[in-house]
Amino acid sequence: MEDTLAHLKRGENAIITDVSSVDIPLKLLEMGCLPGNSVELVQVAPFQDPMYLNVNGSHLAIRKETAALILIEKVAHE
Repeated sequence: MEDTLAHLKRGENAIITDVSSVDIPLKLLEMGCLPGNSVELVQVAPFQDPMYLNVNGSHLAIRKETAALILIEKVAHE
């Protein structure tokens, strides 16, 4: 099983590895959700949707179902 943005826990960091699903809105790609960019889960809304992310310094909120389409590689804390 591959990790997706939906699997991140608050405060965890990751690198986006794949956004090839046709169901990912173009707007997210334009806002920086691209392979190689870093992402951190800042906060999750009370009912676990939406997720508030920091993507390369830009803050955005996305639905959990969309986050499940974006593949990541978790970054270990140093």
